[in-house]
Formats: sequence, C-alpha cells, structure tokens
Amino acid sequence: MKLQHQFKLKENAERPYQHVPSKVPPELLIEAQHYLHIFHQERRVSCSYAQRLEEVRSELERSGTYWQTQEELTYGAMVAWRNNARCIGRLNWQKLHVRDMRALSTAQDIFTALVEHIRLATNRGKIQSMITIFAPQSPGDAGIRIWNPQLIRYAGYRQADGCVVGDPLHIELTEAVQRLGWLGAQGGAFDLLPIVIQMPGHAPEIFELPRDCILEVTLSHPEFSWFADLGLKWHALPVISNMRLEIGGISYTAAPFNGWYMGTEIGARNLGDVERYNLLPCIARAMGLETHSDRTLWKDRALVELNRAVLHSFELAGVTIIDHHTAARQFMHHEKYERQAGRNLYADWGWIVPPMSGSTTPVFHTPTKTASLHLISFIRTIPGRNNVPGPATL
Repeated sequence: MKLQHQFKLKENAERPYQHVPSKVPPELLIEAQHYLHIFHQERRVSCSYAQRLEEVRSELERSGTYWQTQEELTYGAMVAWRNNARCIGRLNWQKLHVRDMRALSTAQDIFTALVEHIRLATNRGKIQSMITIFAPQSPGDAGIRIWNPQLIRYAGYRQADGCVVGDPLHIELTEAVQRLGWLGAQGGAFDLLPIVIQMPGHAPEIFELPRDCILEVTLSHPEFSWFADLGLKWHALPVISNMRLEIGGISYTAAPFNGWYMGTEIGARNLGDVERYNLLPCIARAMGLETHSDRTLWKDRALVELNRAVLHSFELAGVTIIDHHTAARQFMHHEKYERQAGRNLYADWGWIVPPMSGSTTPVFHTPTKTASLHLISFIRTIPGRNNVPGPATL
C-alpha cells in the first residue's frame, strides 16, 4: 500500500541547522561512518560508499551535522527496529512504513501529521507498522519533544483518599496538561489525554486528538457474560512516542512508531498490574474465587481470563493483535534469520519473555545477549531528566 500524506514538502526544504563548528566531533564521524558502511553493505546501493562518506564529512565540517537521504533515513529506521533489544516483534522489521516529515517546523503541523499517522496505522483495525520521523536535533538545542509516552493514553486522576481513577501511570502527565489549561478532563477511567508538543526554545502546546481517529475495543469474554458489564476497553494502536531514534550519529527526538499489540501488554500489564488498573481482584471476585490466600492461585486464574477477554474482543472487533505464544515463536524465527545473515541478535530477556506463562514460551529458555547499539537504535527519553523537558519540569 502506498502511503500518502497531505503535506507538500519542498524538495530542497531549508534544513534546521546553521551551527558552524570549530571541529567535527570525532564520535559523530565514527557513527556516521559505521551506519553508512551498514547501509551500503546491506542495501547494495549504486553510489560509492567512499564518495558518500566524503560528502558527509564535508557537511559535518561546514555545519556540525549532516542531512541523511530519504533512503538512509528509511533503512536506518528499519535497522533501529531490528536492533531494539526490548521488542519481541522484530520479525517484520523490513515491512515498517517510514514517513519522512523532517520538513515540518511548527507544533500544529506536527500534530496534524500525528493524527494522520494514527489514521493510517490504524487502517480500520488492520494495523500497519509505521514510524513518522520529524526534524533531527540540531547542535546545541533540545530537539522536538512529544511529552506523551504513547500518542494514545488514558488520564489518571489522583483522589483525595489516595485512590486513582484511570491510569495511575499517567497521573503526572494528567496534572501537567491540566496546568497547561487542558479542559477535557472528565474524571473517568478512560479519558483520552491530549498530545503535548514542545518545539526547541518554545513553551509546550497541547492538542486534543479527534475522537474519530481513535479506535477503541470494548472488552467482553467468550464465556462470562458479566465481563461486558465491567465497562472495560482499550485503544487498538500502541504508538510509542517517548523514544528518540538514533541513526548514524543523528538524533531524531520526535519519531513516534507503532507495531500492534501483544495481548499480554494489555491484559497482564496495562489492566492487570497492581500499579496500573489493578483489575485482578475485581475479576476474581466476579469469578467467585477465594482471594484470602495466594495459594488458591486466584491471581493466575483471573489473569488468564482477563487475557482471554482481550484476545477475544480484539478478534471480534477485527483488530490486529497477537498472543504471546505466537509472538515468542516468531521471535525465534527472527533469531534464526539474523543468525543466517551473520548478524548478532541482542535481546533484553526481562522484556522479551512475556509477563504471563513465560516458561511455556521458547524465549524463556533461550540465552540472550544485551549490548548498547546506540549507533542505530531507539533510546528511551525520560521527561524531566537529562535536559529533556516534560511534566516534571513544568
């Protein structure tokens, strides 16, 4: 499918940097050289590696940074997904749709592109893996920041008695957007948070997502009719927006990307975790389970049924989702293909093993190696720390 966007980008758009360095940082040149070697070797492009490296070297000497071609950007985003040690779903890394939005320079245009990303990637439930890449960080500035950890997330409201309505993970962001003037708070369990975009050197701006661009799945259970009465739902599209994309020394601080959900991300983590919606006690009581002792394994039984409900509901709604057993098998296929290609596969075992029935999946029994692959990778940003603006610094 050919993806189109509504922006008419100039072929020679002005690049957002004018810094003139006294000396090219050696680490930047090394990272550029490393990525260009990978790009030319794996893609077998027609232009000379030595010629392109000299062009990059000259541009670095003039400006302190360099502008990657669309082909370099596209393949770099794919390789970053391939290198993501915390992702179990890397088998389809070569099918990532890459949207080049580096020419956009206002928060409003960026927000419009984010909404378009959500619509295209949702694809009426047939989720497409996608990344939208905005202008890179210029030397000396903080880069474009999207405060939200994901583009679609639910608010969390702290109550006077210490309880939380909604998602406890997002209490801080909810309070920050309220201080920014957000008027959309309804105090409900599933209120969509607005998007916060901060351009370099400017105050953050908030934008309300159009309701019609968000696909949500109402949860029901294949056997328990009472489950639908709990009023649970979850959004169909997981668009991660708090990680920066590093390609050959160039940092893209705003590059939201998505795959599709693995069921346990919703059932075991978002809805089941004690520090999130903490629904296991509620479900266990509805099932009539004895919850006075952990030895009854009531948590385990409730967890299974919650995850069954998630998978059942997404399938019923025609929304792409994968179960953790299938995802683990696909990861093993990915490991085999990487080994055949002569590449090392790095993985964070604590993230790759599913949060439910881990020992029943093949990844549980597979030794993994972790490594820092910052040359071409996604790196999580922490708002309020390391000069990254966010709710904690508002």
